[in-house]
Amino acid sequence: MQYIIHPELPVLFLVIPCYNEEEALPVTAKKLTEKMDSLIQAEKISPESHVILVNDGSKDNTWHIIEQLHEQNPLFSGVKLSRNCGHQSALLAGMLTVRNECDAIISMDADLQDDINAIDEMIQKYQEGCEIVYGVRSQRETDTAFKRGTAQGFYKLMNLMGVELVYNHADYRLMSRRALEELSEYDEVNLFLRGLVPMIGFKTAEVYYARAPRMQGESKYPLRKMLNFAFEGITSLSVKPIRMITGLGIAIFVVSIIMLIYILIRHFTGHTVDGWSSTAVSVWAIGGLQMLSIGVVGEYIGKIYLETKHRPRYHVETYLK
Repeated sequence: MQYIIHPELPVLFLVIPCYNEEEALPVTAKKLTEKMDSLIQAEKISPESHVILVNDGSKDNTWHIIEQLHEQNPLFSGVKLSRNCGHQSALLAGMLTVRNECDAIISMDADLQDDINAIDEMIQKYQEGCEIVYGVRSQRETDTAFKRGTAQGFYKLMNLMGVELVYNHADYRLMSRRALEELSEYDEVNLFLRGLVPMIGFKTAEVYYARAPRMQGESKYPLRKMLNFAFEGITSLSVKPIRMITGLGIAIFVVSIIMLIYILIRHFTGHTVDGWSSTAVSVWAIGGLQMLSIGVVGEYIGKIYLETKHRPRYHVETYLK
């Protein structure tokens, strides 16, 4: 199908990280083709718009499928990373690789649980002057009670730690080329894009949608990875855990002074208590607290160690334009 190119229409790229998505990609490609074609026909985006599929070191046929899609339909382009770098690095790799070829990008996951019909409103917000448009879940009815509770606890904990996050927003967002250029200035190795993007500033907006259950394949974020992701976000963007350790240390020191005074009073009044229970409990409590404190401080030192090496976050092996 031939389209008339209007220079005033924005060139939109969809950037989608893929890790072992051979089951989901055929369905995803079909739905995205229909959506992009409808947007082009409605003259909301330029016919030069593309879908960028980023292969994050998949061990299945994901890259082979991406190559086939690229050969069959010029709408699809592919970026192959040299190894598995993780979701955040793969997403950043895709965005920074194509940032000079488009006016805006929309990032989303390959399972299409995020409603692709929200793209229309994102484009509208962009045309109204917004540099960043966040896709925000309107409800969590499709989640289990456990996942819903842990997700809400995650956002509350992050806010408590001083990390600025958009509530119920993951990585479904529109970013203009200008916003992408600013994001490229953040060169830290420990990536937490949900916390970095709000730091950019500029005019932003939110678009609400209902998230669907995953149709094909398995979730790439089990509980263990979700906990690691949350810890990564806290330690990458906040120093409050170290400050909390300092505050706790001061509180324990005050309590120890009070206990010392209490013991001296008991001693000089002849009421010395013989017993080991309280002593044992105190030793174990203080020892556990010390080990926890050392672990938290060590985590920050480890991150500093990685940052000082200035290693590249990813290597692009192949780019199918």
